[in-house]
Amino acid sequence: MGPEHVGTELAEVLIDEPTLTGRIQQLANSLAADYEGERVLFVGVLKGAVMFMADLARAMPCSVEMDFMSVSSYGYGTQSSGVVRIMKDLDIPLEGRHVVLVEDIIDSGLTLSWLLRTLSARHPASLEVCALLRKREALQVELDIKYVGFDIPNAFVVGYGLDYAERFRNLSVIATLDPANATTAG
Repeated sequence: MGPEHVGTELAEVLIDEPTLTGRIQQLANSLAADYEGERVLFVGVLKGAVMFMADLARAMPCSVEMDFMSVSSYGYGTQSSGVVRIMKDLDIPLEGRHVVLVEDIIDSGLTLSWLLRTLSARHPASLEVCALLRKREALQVELDIKYVGFDIPNAFVVGYGLDYAERFRNLSVIATLDPANATTAG
């Protein structure tokens, strides 16, 4: 699915596919250098981080382990509900592990802050965040994020794993949603 919906349901493409690919390789190189000689566990937050985590793992020049968790903090709208709950927990214990939490987007930071507290309580050797996107203007909590792909405007974005009512995840680009024209029907 390409950006052909621009002008209808999508307002504009913010990040094209070659730019995404290039930045993901840079992030992988940074992670590989920082964790040289260590066993690293990528923890992906479903569903949005799946594409980013898969491409990030493939771009790594060394082996990484992967696990997933699912949390709920958004409904079918464009605003966070403020409520976080674990829908699917991790299968791999974190104690003593070097963990990289792979996130699709940091919006308010409230969910991420909660996740970091929850995962830290499991006593990893280290815990860092690698986020594809960050909305600095939307942040409501102070977060020290070591690996960020792109800072973007405070707009609702879709594509590359990010959705609106489960739609647009398979776009190969990051685009802004035009809420006036977007429908929830598939």
